[in-house]
Amino acid sequence: MSEPIREDTIPIPFASPDGVPEGLAIDPSLFLNRELSWLDFNERVLEEARDPSVPLLERLRFLAITASNLDEFYEVRVAGLQAQLYEHLEPQDPPPDGMSALAQVVEIGRRVRDFVSRQHETWQSDLLPKLAEQGIVVVPPEALAGGENEFLDRYFESEVYPVLTPLAIDPAHPFPHLHNKSLNLILRLERLDRERPEAQPPRQLYAVLQVPGVLSRLVRLPAAEGDPTHRFILLEDVIGPRLDSLFGGFRVVGYAPFRVTRNSDLSIQESDVKSSLLSIIQENLRKRMWGDAVRMEISDRADEAFVSLLQTAPALDLEDRDVYRVSGPVALSALASLCKIEGYRELKEPPWEPQLPRVLAAGPSIFEEIREQDILVHHPFESFDAVVQLIEQAAVDPQVLAIKQTLYRTAEDNPIIDALARAAGNGKQVTVLVEIQARLDEENNISKARMLQKAGVHVVYGMVGLKTHCKAALVVRRESDGIRRYIHLGTGNYNPTTARLYTDLGLFTCRPEFGDDASALFNLLTGYSQGHDWQKLMVAPFHLVDRVLEMIDRERRHAEQGRPARIIAKMNALVDPRTIAALYAASRAGVQVDLIVRGICCLRPGVPGHSENIRVLSIIDKFLEHSRITYFQNGDAPQLYLSSADWMPRNFNRRVELLFPVEDPRLHARVVRDILGVYLVDNVKSRLLHPDGSFERLSPGPDSPPIRAQTALQEQAVRRELPPAVQSALTEIGLPDGFG
Repeated sequence: MSEPIREDTIPIPFASPDGVPEGLAIDPSLFLNRELSWLDFNERVLEEARDPSVPLLERLRFLAITASNLDEFYEVRVAGLQAQLYEHLEPQDPPPDGMSALAQVVEIGRRVRDFVSRQHETWQSDLLPKLAEQGIVVVPPEALAGGENEFLDRYFESEVYPVLTPLAIDPAHPFPHLHNKSLNLILRLERLDRERPEAQPPRQLYAVLQVPGVLSRLVRLPAAEGDPTHRFILLEDVIGPRLDSLFGGFRVVGYAPFRVTRNSDLSIQESDVKSSLLSIIQENLRKRMWGDAVRMEISDRADEAFVSLLQTAPALDLEDRDVYRVSGPVALSALASLCKIEGYRELKEPPWEPQLPRVLAAGPSIFEEIREQDILVHHPFESFDAVVQLIEQAAVDPQVLAIKQTLYRTAEDNPIIDALARAAGNGKQVTVLVEIQARLDEENNISKARMLQKAGVHVVYGMVGLKTHCKAALVVRRESDGIRRYIHLGTGNYNPTTARLYTDLGLFTCRPEFGDDASALFNLLTGYSQGHDWQKLMVAPFHLVDRVLEMIDRERRHAEQGRPARIIAKMNALVDPRTIAALYAASRAGVQVDLIVRGICCLRPGVPGHSENIRVLSIIDKFLEHSRITYFQNGDAPQLYLSSADWMPRNFNRRVELLFPVEDPRLHARVVRDILGVYLVDNVKSRLLHPDGSFERLSPGPDSPPIRAQTALQEQAVRRELPPAVQSALTEIGLPDGFG
């Protein structure tokens, strides 16, 4: 690491992003910083953990999510900023707000220090005692009761001791390599002088002990028969009091839990690939565990000698600002396992079973239903089984000739993977693009790809320099009137696990123009095909962003000419400066813009002269909002699009993404009114973004009923209509009618 940069002389150069449309000026003051906006998103998740109206175990789940979110933020985003600082690298996407890398790192550290304090205060002072009241108890070593210590002695000897490996730190034993996010104990030992026990001072030594990741972090204590209480102790609190047994001739006089977060980003450039993309990914996965340290979390009971030893170790070499003392368990994400305890239904959200869409429940053949009409499925309110059904029926249908599909993130147990393998075994031509650059999911994807290859599937490992993030499946079927192509396009992954946790939309169609474009897409992904005249699909990195900018600008022109103009867009993140500048121009012309942005938003709404007509909402609730939807009023000819892409430079420029239209009038009306509209009238889980970057939690007015969008959408999936209060609210905001 180079010499530390003085924080009182932080340079703040103003960046000038390339590719801004002509006439759309970039003013740094009009942009919120990307990284700080992400921290604001995690604040909103923590807000759910601190909300007493949320069921208790759901609050704990949100707290654990904030911790795992923060881990990835440091592994990727903070690691990137530190690389800019210490290796003098240029940022891939210069921040339009103008903050330098050092300014961002310093401000992130200031905010995260406060955030971590409130995380642990939420656990120690709020959730921990409330869980104990409900019979879920996490005890410290000093609070063990009855024979629990004897039970832990036996557990330690039989289960823990055999897998422990103490690592001394001395001239003969260099500081050990600490794996990314592994929990460790730093130990101080004293030699026992059996001949002269009164000899002073005793010699002190240091060692590191990794807490075994193969064992459960929370150890369940035995309960008396009939006792409904669940008592747990942290694994490090089992090991700590029993450390002397590891060091004959020494005694442990102090220890503290800690862990290190490392740079885990894999950035593969075309020039890096000398043999194959698969081999370079595998090599980089091996290097990931050796990535530079970017953060250390350590118990606040650690003394300065412990902190200094770790911080200055050549293998870590951390600045003061990279060290975070915590007042509770290191890695709060481990507490998520408590949410899986059987029972305690009153402490959780009511269980939800996704509904099978009525149109697919009517007949035995999904192909017949798709021929009859386009079908839209809204997960998790409607079942992902509809997608599984398409691939499973295609695998055994003798009329199906070929199946082509993209896979970005896959579940451990995925029936789609099994169906694709079965299809290949049945003689179908099956081609699957497995994106092995899916961040932090690379190893799982490589494993699935190899399994598919063994089954006879032709597997393609993505494209060098681009991540294939689009979600598409194509089934080619010979029918009595010729070859017909059945297509599924989605906003989310082909993953039945996340499909129960994330909100996403999927479109089934067999329209010929969609089929032509889908075939061209797979030819592009698997070969060198170019020059296709795209009819329905807009594809990044080729022309998707240009079309988005054109459609935003079209709304601006409509407004200037007095025609109806409105934009409603839902996404995970809004970062791209060109798109934000275009939205500002549309707002200045009078276009009403409603944005539903779950996470990062770099646009400042409500700025006089620029964004008075833009409103930004963020919804954090039980299901993670993941769908990407865009509505353009376009005068009197409204258009609706679904997409795999957020409005970010990486999605527009460095990924293969899709934007595709919803053309069936019934489905169009359903999405605009009964999905987008429902989110716009949420007054329970919705937050309003202010110009200064702060968020205000919305609440029902004195004469307004509470409307929680996800609950309303669950009711709609069961009853086939929205609750009356929601229908009334939708009428007030002037959206078109939905479907019957």
